Amino acid sequence: MTETLPQWARRIAEQELAGTLPRRWSHSQGVARQAARLATVAGPDDGLLVAAAVLHDVGYAPRLALTGFHPLDGARFLRDEHGADERLVQLVANHSFALLEAEERGLRLQLEGEFPLLEDQMLVDALVYCDMTTTPDGTPTSARDRVAEIVARYGAGTLVGRFIQRAQVEIEAAVARTERRVAAEVQPR
Repeated sequence: MTETLPQWARRIAEQELAGTLPRRWSHSQGVARQAARLATVAGPDDGLLVAAAVLHDVGYAPRLALTGFHPLDGARFLRDEHGADERLVQLVANHSFALLEAEERGLRLQLEGEFPLLEDQMLVDALVYCDMTTTPDGTPTSARDRVAEIVARYGAGTLVGRFIQRAQVEIEAAVARTERRVAAEVQPR
């Protein structure tokens, strides 16, 4: 039996995260559950969205953390070790406004050069929604509370704290756009 893209992605994410980073694995599973709920919005790309959701933090896996910037490390792993779909790799590389964090790290040109931002705004927004409405333990939350949790965990003056505060307006806008898309899908026609 051949695996579907989401099944393959879950297997890879579990192999890389479950044993070494169980809380990160819980978060990734919660993000994937959020993505599965967006199937009507994602349409024919629903499997791609779920795969990107479960793999978005794979770059945190200790054996993959070569630059220390998980979107870049995860995307390189998926591209180089697995020959993964280009759109999947782009979503992982650029999830949740990673370009802004890459800028803070001096890696923006590298990230942009290797993994251009996917031009499908709906998929980009949907992945932001899934990531930024899921707690580290995998339960649903609001984007505002998620940002506050990240700032509290890392500290407001840290690189991650500065990035996430800078990205907050864009995060909330992407979440709102996704919520509008979901609401439009459930409206009677």
